[in-house]
Amino acid sequence: MKREIKVAHSPDSDDAFMFYGLATDKLDTGELHFTHVLRDIQSLNQVAMTTREYDVTAVSFHAYAYIAENYMLLPHGASIGDGYGPIVVAREKFSASDLPKKRIAVPGTLTSAYLALRLHTPEFEFGVVPFDEIIEAVVRGDYDAGLLIHEGQLTYENDGLQKIVDLGEWWKEKTGLPLPMGGNVIRRDLGPELQRKVSGWLHRSIQYSMDHREDALNYAMQFARDMPVETADEFVAMWVNSSTLGYTDRDREAVQLMLDEGFRKGVIPNQVKVEFVD
Repeated sequence: MKREIKVAHSPDSDDAFMFYGLATDKLDTGELHFTHVLRDIQSLNQVAMTTREYDVTAVSFHAYAYIAENYMLLPHGASIGDGYGPIVVAREKFSASDLPKKRIAVPGTLTSAYLALRLHTPEFEFGVVPFDEIIEAVVRGDYDAGLLIHEGQLTYENDGLQKIVDLGEWWKEKTGLPLPMGGNVIRRDLGPELQRKVSGWLHRSIQYSMDHREDALNYAMQFARDMPVETADEFVAMWVNSSTLGYTDRDREAVQLMLDEGFRKGVIPNQVKVEFVD
């Protein structure tokens, strides 16, 4: 009888691209059977903190600070932006130094985007808005500014919005490092042997997608929320890259530094040591 492994990730084109090989049974996984659950990243963060019902789940690196006791990071599957990241936008241009005076729509307080914004601007008024509704909320005037993740980073100008700050650009100028957004974690109680087996298949799935890019992108388009294929291709290329196949030393340093800075600035209540499956 096959051992079921529950894998949860967001219904976005980059995650869909990454898991194409497994989700479409292109890989013979032997004694393991992978089932896929699609939920938005804020929900995945919450589930990992509470019920821990998924064996493997995508989470924000910010959320990892609260689940490290029960999960380890897999050595692949990360979304890391080197010189780019979440973007704060507004209807009219203003200085980033004015952000403390603005009311900002954010996609969730456990997202890495929110953590990065708190590192940039420690105090500001905010409201939590589903990530795919933030642009509309800013355009309507419900908020002075919005913190964009996912494809909104590429499309905000179509709605007449102005960039206030790219947090990935800011972070690289400040630290010289890429900005980590999300990664895949695996339950500690699966044990080292099963962790390594699962990790191996997930790595093969990412490699398969990169080796069959056109087919994987065609599959991912069903999760692209009406994006043109050129935009989806650009978005996937931003967040599924060489770092997704395996963290570099700089990537690992960046994850640890971001969590350390979050603790130092009082955003994260406890200091966290980042641990990876071998």
